[in-house]
Amino acid sequence: MTSVTSVTSTAAAGPSGGGGRPSWIGRWARGATGIVVFLLLAEAAGRLGIISRAALPLASSVLWRTVLLAGDGRFIADVGATVEAWAVGLAITVAVGVPLGVLLGSLPGVRVATKAIVEFLRPIPSVALILLVSLLLGPGLRMSATLIVYGAIWPVLYNTMAGIDDVDPLAMETHRAFGFSRLQAVWVVSLPSAAPYIGTGIRLASAVALILDIATGYITGAINGPGIGAYISQESTGSNDLTVILAATVWAGLLGLVLDLLLTMLQRRLLRWHHVRLGETE
Repeated sequence: MTSVTSVTSTAAAGPSGGGGRPSWIGRWARGATGIVVFLLLAEAAGRLGIISRAALPLASSVLWRTVLLAGDGRFIADVGATVEAWAVGLAITVAVGVPLGVLLGSLPGVRVATKAIVEFLRPIPSVALILLVSLLLGPGLRMSATLIVYGAIWPVLYNTMAGIDDVDPLAMETHRAFGFSRLQAVWVVSLPSAAPYIGTGIRLASAVALILDIATGYITGAINGPGIGAYISQESTGSNDLTVILAATVWAGLLGLVLDLLLTMLQRRLLRWHHVRLGETE
């Protein structure tokens, strides 16, 4: 009995135990260490002549210019415009993708009837529709949001459908037996069960939304309004300063990291029961 209790206690120790998952401090420390090592190697390669400075600026120069961009009012306005387009596009994506995923996941007949259309539209890249959308809607936030919704809706849609498919049929039948309507059973059983899938789909869609907004801005330039992509496009055709271009790219990566972190924190707070069940308490 003593040995069994000891083994159980050790297994339940979780993140603080020797074999458990590392704490969030440990995970961030490892990630920071990897970034520092990469930057040091890149800096050494440039200073030793392994990589030509004419082809690629020193990592230290790019980082310093990244810091200086924080004081550039024009660039900060571009960052704000990118965040605005990301937020509007992602909000519409969730508002459309989740109900549509629930509908297709709950009604097999509707899924079969729409499968050909969905599979036809899904592989078409949003950037290929820039000209068409610009002619229909004109440049600006509406154009960016439309392209974001078209490209980012698929992770939300398919993850929602996967979550609905994973719902325990017995739980649905039990609620129906107690007098719940199909809609009530979907609301009480299907949505909570599919919530972790939906959360993952939203995080994937967030990355796609940011990529699409920056890519659209880079292709259209200032025609579609301000944004990180437009800023990079203008610098590429204007001063052609690779250090500035890479610094703006670093900002895009940092923005994506921060947005994903915020969504992860929100998901953990809203779906705490799910992470506790998985032993992810930190």
